[in-house]
Amino acid sequence: MNFSYWEIKNWFSTIDFTIVGSGIVGLHCALALRERFPERKILVLERGILPQGASTKNAGFACFGSLSEILDDLKTHSEEEVIQLIQKRWSGLQLLRKNLGDSAIDFKPFGGYELFLKEDENAYNECLQKLPFVNEIIKPIFKSDVFAKEVDRFDFKGIQDYLIFNPFEAQIDTGKMMHALLQKAITQNILILNQTTVTDFSDNGNSVSIDLGDFSFTTQKLLFATNGFAATVTNNQVKPARAQVLITEPIPDLDIKGTFHLDKGYYYFRNIDNRILLGGGRNLDFEGETTTAFGETEIIQNRLEELLKEVILPNTDFKIAHRWSGIMGLGSSKKPIVEPLSENVYCGVRLGGMGVAIGSLIGQELADLVK
Repeated sequence: MNFSYWEIKNWFSTIDFTIVGSGIVGLHCALALRERFPERKILVLERGILPQGASTKNAGFACFGSLSEILDDLKTHSEEEVIQLIQKRWSGLQLLRKNLGDSAIDFKPFGGYELFLKEDENAYNECLQKLPFVNEIIKPIFKSDVFAKEVDRFDFKGIQDYLIFNPFEAQIDTGKMMHALLQKAITQNILILNQTTVTDFSDNGNSVSIDLGDFSFTTQKLLFATNGFAATVTNNQVKPARAQVLITEPIPDLDIKGTFHLDKGYYYFRNIDNRILLGGGRNLDFEGETTTAFGETEIIQNRLEELLKEVILPNTDFKIAHRWSGIMGLGSSKKPIVEPLSENVYCGVRLGGMGVAIGSLIGQELADLVK
């Protein structure tokens, strides 16, 4: 890196807060710090041209967990932990809407649906049986029942008779959301540098040294918001999880509206611009999808196309327009990690595939660690 005197003076000198990651968490952290410290210098470093990871690559679900996902979480977490997670996700969604506005993120409250394949009879019956119980334990959050049985009106094929409907779920335009967030950060005098990778850092007690390959600088505080890429800073408490996605060409007279979940949330689809966006399939190859490498695989893409042809659009011709992938951050617990790593270094990571829901709140909590 061959920086001039002017570049070093204006971008890399007297920095108070450096945030690594310009996604939902990183930018909300920066905005929260700006609110508390109006005169301090805030620098955000981003390894990609756009926010790398999942913030601009997710499906745009404003959700907090399908019924089968919640039941699955109750098998590995306490009831209290699951309720707290749902509360955080719901609070995070309201904070995102408050910070950016529904118009800026193209918020559409179409509701969410969970469908079950014919062969998923056990999961289907369990969900129907335990639906009243789940409604009861989360009622204090939503002040009314969340989940209800509903007859399929979308003409899906090969599924059980009833869908599970959730009126509190919505969809957003991920690109518009991140565009609005970036614009807001810039208007708040937050510096953002793209295609900049942190190769090492060292907490020296009264400041932190940050290496960018062959260039280094110091900052008073360093905050990591790198989620799926956070394994090295959290001693492998965060595992990367690749999510593969495809989207169709526009489909005339498409009558599917909403966000849809299938197979405990391992598959998900929605309408957008008269297209169907479909993602998931990580459960077909957990080991192969535990990676920070972007890309698509034949086994997962074939399964996504199979679901489109046989279940979602069985009587409709369609063409695939585009495919991509994003990197989430998962772990043995669904609880996010928001904690100090040393005296002047902090992290807010492990969003568990719920970045849209809790990203804004985790950014706020990360900023709150700074005293």
